[in-house]
Amino acid sequence: MDPNLPVMPGLAGEIPPPAEDSGEQELVAAILRNDRKAAARFVAAHIDAIYTYARQRLLPRADLVEDTVQEVFLAALGGLRHFQGQSSLRTWLIGIARHKIEDVYRRRLRAPESLDDTAQLDRDPPDAAPMVDEQLDTTRAREKARSVIARLPERYGLILLWRYWEQRSTRDIAQAVGVTEKSVERMLARARARFKQLWLEE
Repeated sequence: MDPNLPVMPGLAGEIPPPAEDSGEQELVAAILRNDRKAAARFVAAHIDAIYTYARQRLLPRADLVEDTVQEVFLAALGGLRHFQGQSSLRTWLIGIARHKIEDVYRRRLRAPESLDDTAQLDRDPPDAAPMVDEQLDTTRAREKARSVIARLPERYGLILLWRYWEQRSTRDIAQAVGVTEKSVERMLARARARFKQLWLEE
């Protein structure tokens, strides 16, 4: 992380709503005048929410979360002149974070699978989709599911998060990554099989 960014506070369970701030435009104007204290206030006010948002969507890799959060704020500070005030700064930042996270998914899911990632499939059930759906259906199970996903190979954890946490269709994922739907379906089948194996081991 950039040493000039404030230390991230503790994570909340949910993303807190943006605070009422009638002075957002004044804060933006101060930042555009190169007021470093104003920039620090801006980052400090929103970094916890953006970190939580990214962490929920990039669970398998903490280093990806930190890098993505840094990219979000660098992009925001660099593009703040385009902020028109039609939404809150928090909402605007979430939009930037969404695009940065999708970039991470695209890069990681385009990478070739290793033999270690695919070797387990022959010994796993052919389709563990019902189990994944069931385990993500309750709050208590979701916590265990997050623990299991964190142990999966990175690409498998990411595609399960995208499919089940984000509710993205296989067609949508295929278009975003730039691969065929059949490729996405194969990757999901492998990811679900590994998920089931690790779930039963816990």
